Amino acid sequence: MRIKQKYIIDFAKGVTWLLVLSLIFCFNQEQNMTAWIYFCLHGSYGLMWVAKSYIFPDKTWESKVGTPYAFLIFFGLVLYWAPAFIITLAGHEASLPIITAATFTFSIGVFYHFASDMQKYIFLKNNSGLITDGFWKQCRHPNYFGELLIYLSFVLLVIETSLWWLPATILVLFIVAVWIPNMIKIDKSLSRFDEHKSYKDKTAFIVPYIL
Repeated sequence: MRIKQKYIIDFAKGVTWLLVLSLIFCFNQEQNMTAWIYFCLHGSYGLMWVAKSYIFPDKTWESKVGTPYAFLIFFGLVLYWAPAFIITLAGHEASLPIITAATFTFSIGVFYHFASDMQKYIFLKNNSGLITDGFWKQCRHPNYFGELLIYLSFVLLVIETSLWWLPATILVLFIVAVWIPNMIKIDKSLSRFDEHKSYKDKTAFIVPYIL
């Protein structure tokens, strides 16, 4: 049996709010403000992702995969829930400066991730070629930059715990093993356009104007 990658990803991200809510009540964290903030951030991100998947879908996730690879994708996405378990099992409550930094980082990330994906969807629906304006004038992969900030905000919420290294390591592994190869693959695919070289020479890779 083969299944579209989008169904696996949408399911895993779409049930995040339910998982976090279950953990909050299972471990009696109803009075833990950090747990509720994480619920709002990661839970809303998951629901926004599902909405995005149907309103302005990414063709990348339309391809079908076999059952073993489908389970691998799901397991990988489950790893992103690490901060939820750290916060609820340990009863961790982040300091106000950390909560502020995490919320700010998340907000900027959501803006870059979803707005740039929408720009790409609208452009490719009506045109063909390179996107070189808007978010893509700042860097070649603004949607990945937004996603980086989103997951970084979740790591920040547990940065004051002894287990901060776990979600941080998971994020780094995803960046190295999945994100960067995907971005390089996209760059190679777009190199078929004559103007890609000059565009690549004057734009950042993932962090706007910097890297």
